[in-house]
Formats: sequence, structure tokens, C-alpha cells
Amino acid sequence: MKSLLKTNLFYFVIALTISSCKKDPRIFDASASGYPVEVAEIVLTKCAVEGCHNSISKDAAAGLDLTSWESLFKGTRNGVAVIPFWHKQSTMFLFCNTYNDLGVALLPTMPIAGNPLSRNEVITIRNWIDKGAPNNNNFVKFSDNAKRKKFYVPNQGCDLVTVFDQETGLPMRYVSTGNSAATEAPHQIRVSPDKRYWYVISTQGNSLQKFDATNDNYIGEIVIDYANWNTFVITSDSKYAFAIDWSSNGKVFVLDLENLKILIKYPLNFFVYPHGVALSNDNKKLYVASQFGNFLYKLTFEAPYSYANPNFDDLKISLDGNPPNNSFSLDPHDIVFTNDGSNCLITCQRSNELRILNTSTEQIDAVVPTGIFPQEVVFDYKRNYAYVSCPEDTIAFPGKRGCISVIDLNTNTLIKNIYSGHQPHGIAIDFDKNELIVANRNVSTDGPAPHHSSDCGGRNGYVTFIDLKTLDIIKGRKIEISVDPYFVAIRE
Repeated sequence: MKSLLKTNLFYFVIALTISSCKKDPRIFDASASGYPVEVAEIVLTKCAVEGCHNSISKDAAAGLDLTSWESLFKGTRNGVAVIPFWHKQSTMFLFCNTYNDLGVALLPTMPIAGNPLSRNEVITIRNWIDKGAPNNNNFVKFSDNAKRKKFYVPNQGCDLVTVFDQETGLPMRYVSTGNSAATEAPHQIRVSPDKRYWYVISTQGNSLQKFDATNDNYIGEIVIDYANWNTFVITSDSKYAFAIDWSSNGKVFVLDLENLKILIKYPLNFFVYPHGVALSNDNKKLYVASQFGNFLYKLTFEAPYSYANPNFDDLKISLDGNPPNNSFSLDPHDIVFTNDGSNCLITCQRSNELRILNTSTEQIDAVVPTGIFPQEVVFDYKRNYAYVSCPEDTIAFPGKRGCISVIDLNTNTLIKNIYSGHQPHGIAIDFDKNELIVANRNVSTDGPAPHHSSDCGGRNGYVTFIDLKTLDIIKGRKIEISVDPYFVAIRE
């Protein structure tokens, strides 16, 4: 009898406990979490719980810790869960959303093994993010430092620019580009030398757009005709730019960045598929690559940007000793001056080389092999190295697509190829961290499946980082961003 009473008492206590758990609301401290109360009520009771996104179990949940507003912005193994002001790219919204009319919904639905959030709860999360995802003191992350170091990556497939915080290496904002409903494909970004502005040009647009680099707000634009605008370069005083249209009858425009107007349109019957562009340190010598050919165009300026009616027949530099021509031989793509201006580095995408031009003699001093289809090149003045992106290389790493070629300019030799990700294209050096930032396009279907879907179609790409001390990829830092990340520009 005593045994039976003990057994019954045991089950009575268990039943009472279960009943109490069902009825009692989960206790949370909204103030300590840093979230606004209405957001804390959702996140702390349904997301930052045992077995999910709390500080103990986060490693099994993409590394995301939602126990506080501060921990939220430490990000995940694949990037960040919230982009202030942009719910469409914030996975915290995308994984919680189950209502198609509210936007993209990703699987698996969160919370896993729990009831989906109600419509009102999803709207609360969405509206909070679109207001900047502020904390309970109305502070928006990354809004406190006008001199913040950043880097920018244009996403061609979505007309977006991803803005990264340089210190954490995490996305902090998305900025919409273009001035029409059609996709304009932002192709290249440059930060002005004075670090006050950044500019973006699009291959299917009609403008060079200007943004404030302190807050990334749109300022204005220069309408430059619809064309295949690929590249541009900014003068050292941050006042002017040269914009290049990649077409059979290519345009080269000189732009006034202060007054947002066109200064000069060079003749349309001269430039044949111009692409890469570089400007000497004194702003008096401009090189433009003829991508289908074996030469560079050269424009010189006695007085800045007033060069009228030049003799274009004398303004071509051969890169192989043969007369300049537009046959498919070298096909120079990108051009970069070394810091002292003594050399110009030129990627040749057909011959798979980096050619080094002596700017005094205008002769090629060295030819260095690279990976297949070299594209962008950056100069590392600390080591006297060059890094070249080769997005379509399938030889250096069999079964993979793309590599970064490392060239020692002290000996003019290829010293290493590095696999950074699928179809690497845009690259930039973070000298503070001794890292190479790589934008991996991931647009071909043989690439790795992205973790997330895009609200504008296409395959998300990602950013990786190479340690320049060891020349190895930094493991555990693969940041997925929107569709077709193409270029990288850094605000140091």
C-alpha cells in the first residue's frame, strides 16, 4: 500500500509540474536583454531558449546567440541575422516568416519543433528591422562613428550594395542602387580618396551615383547615357572621375564629381571595347585597356581635363611588341599603377598573364603567368606583391572553379594559387588586418548551393578572407550576401 501511495504521489507531482509549465508564461528580463519590450517578448520566449539560439546551444544553431541585442549583432557562421533597415536580407525575419504576402520565407521555419510565429509577431519583427533594429534605448547598430572603416560590395543581381563594418568583417547595411525599376547591375564601386563619398556605376544604367560615406545615404547622380558602363577611376583630389563604357564604340567621359556634371565626352569612333582604367599619381596620364586586343590607350593632360582634339593615332601602347591591333591575343582587362607610379600591372585574360609595364619606357619589363582568365588585380605595397582574381580557373584546383594568384613582384614570379571560393572576382586589401577581401560571385550552377534564397532571384554569393601573412584562406569566415557580388572597395 505504501508503495502504491508513493507511486501515485510521484505521478501527481509530475502532472502538477507539467500543468504548471503549460500555464506559466516564460519569465524574461526585457531590460537586461537590450531589446525593445515587444521584440524581447518574442525573441526571449521563442528563440533564445534551451536547445536553440541561447548562449549555451548557439553552436548547434549556426552560431547565433539571441539572448541579447548585443549578441545578436555578433552574427552567425554565415554572416548576420539582422541588417538594420533591411528585412528583405535579414535571416531573422526570413526564417520566421510563414506568410507569403509578407515576403520571402526560408526553411526550416523557426522556431524549429515549435509553433510558427503569428502574423502579428512576424510583422513586429519586420517593422522593428525596417526601423533599424534599435535597442531599448533607440540606438541603431553601427550608427555611432562617422569615420568608421568599411568596405563595399555591389550585388549585380539585386541592384544592391552590401556595406561591411571593417572591424567585425560583418555586413552592416544594404543600400539600393539604380534609378529605374529595371535591374541595372551595379558593377564597380570606388571610395573617393578623401573618404567622404563612394560612387557606383552600373552596366545597364545611365548614371554614376554618389553616396555619403559617413552614413551611406544617397546624394545625387550624373546622368551619363545608357551604356555598358564597367569601370571608372577617381582623381587624387576627389574632384573628377573617368568613366568607361565597354562597347565596340566605347565611350570615355570625364565627370565633375563636385557639381555632378559631364565635362568631356571623348570621340566615339576611337575606343574599341575599352575596359580597365588607371590614372597616374599626378593625374596627368590615363591608361585604358582595349580588352579585345594587345594594347592600352593613353591620354595625357598638360592642364587637367581640358585635353581637346588629341591625335589619337599616337596614343596607343603595345603590350607585346607588335603593332597595336584589336585581334584576340592578350585582351587586357584590369590595370593598376604601383604606388610610386614606376610600373603598371595589367591582367591579360586571353593569354592568362600579368604583364608589367615600365611607365618610363612604356615597354613590358616582365610577363608572369596567372590562373586561367585573370580579371582584377590589386597591389600590395607592403610586400611588393600583386594579387589577381581568376574566376573561371578550373586547373589550379581540379573540381573547383576559381583561384587567387599571388605574384611576387620582387622576383616577378607566381608563388601560389589560393582557392578562396567559387568564382572569385572583386578583391581589395585591408592593410590594417593584413587580409585580402574576396567577393566570390557563385553565379554558375556548379557552385555551392547558397544557404539562403534571394528576394530578387538568382544565387547568393559570398565574401571570404585571405591571411596575407600566411597566404591561406581564413577558415570559418564565409559571409553569404546577396546575388552576384562583383567588386570590393574599401574605406580605410
